[in-house]
Amino acid sequence: MKQRQSAGFAALSAVIALTTLGELSAQSANTIRQYVFAEIGENYQLEMREVPMPVAGPDEVLVRVHASSLNRRDWYMLHETVGARGRNVDGTIPLSDGAGEVIAVGDDVSEWEIGDRVAGTFFSDWRGGKFTPKAFASARGGSPWGMLAEVIVTAPVGLVEIPDYMSYEEAASLPCAAVTAWNGLFKAGNLMPGEYVLLEGTGGVSTFGLQLAAAAGAQPIVTSSSNEKLAKARELGAVGTVNYRENPEWQDAVRELTGNVGVDHVLEIGGRDTLPRAIQATAFDGHIALIGGLTGAAPPIETRELVMRGATATGIYVGSGADFENMLAFMTEHEIRPVIDRTFTFDQAQEAFDFMGSGSYMGKIVITH
Repeated sequence: MKQRQSAGFAALSAVIALTTLGELSAQSANTIRQYVFAEIGENYQLEMREVPMPVAGPDEVLVRVHASSLNRRDWYMLHETVGARGRNVDGTIPLSDGAGEVIAVGDDVSEWEIGDRVAGTFFSDWRGGKFTPKAFASARGGSPWGMLAEVIVTAPVGLVEIPDYMSYEEAASLPCAAVTAWNGLFKAGNLMPGEYVLLEGTGGVSTFGLQLAAAAGAQPIVTSSSNEKLAKARELGAVGTVNYRENPEWQDAVRELTGNVGVDHVLEIGGRDTLPRAIQATAFDGHIALIGGLTGAAPPIETRELVMRGATATGIYVGSGADFENMLAFMTEHEIRPVIDRTFTFDQAQEAFDFMGSGSYMGKIVITH
């Protein structure tokens, strides 16, 4: 039976919970380990620090993080030159994505109890409604409280309950990439069974998009430079695949797979090198979810191309806690399990970042804590 814990005993309960789990490292029971982006000259590097155990205030929750996962955003932040975007992330705890167990709650918190299995939302202060500057500023991993720590303190609104069938590692892979794919296809795109969906590559967003689309009865088409990854994509439900290295005019090959009608949905993550081709691959009345720029900043959209097709394009920046919950309900109904390419230990965080930089993964990269 779950036990309510007041803020006055937050630090003590956290220590007890950690000790009971047998997961304390050699440091003092009054401290935890966390990583930060540390400014070294003109660059950043990962630095592990031992810091005091955080304490939950009256309206806060303490979470023992069991797993976190990487997104391309995290890799870019680590390798960004200091001040390159007019900001300094020195001291920022990396990673927006993580899952764990509630180990203490404040006196004014009624939503959560000790023992609850939770994942952090990408935006720690956006439960639902319109996207606002306040919500934007609460993106985890871009502010001091990222997820690459043994314990975090958070507002109750920044958590969602994870399904019983999912492990902490699986749940940790969801907050950014999966919610982004969900919103691009279902909330902004109104995906319907039978429609064609174009997924660019096999990273986190695209792989989740493939799984979600297949579960909804849509027809996913995947592009990649790796035939091995394309074979795995077909196992996950892709009805067609295109190797863009072997087919430089890959938009034509994609259209051929649709009977030259074009795709109804695109999760556009490539940017500069892919957006013009994605538009050409799009059907009349199609929808393009503008998500990323893996090949560089996207060029200005040739609006005539969209107008002549009656197509639309929507900017997608993850989503709210309510969007996360809606996606989890769908995933639970279809028992969708995230694709985790490789798992690293907490001490191997730098290796996890390096592996992401190699581009040789499919799906998600996870760090266990």
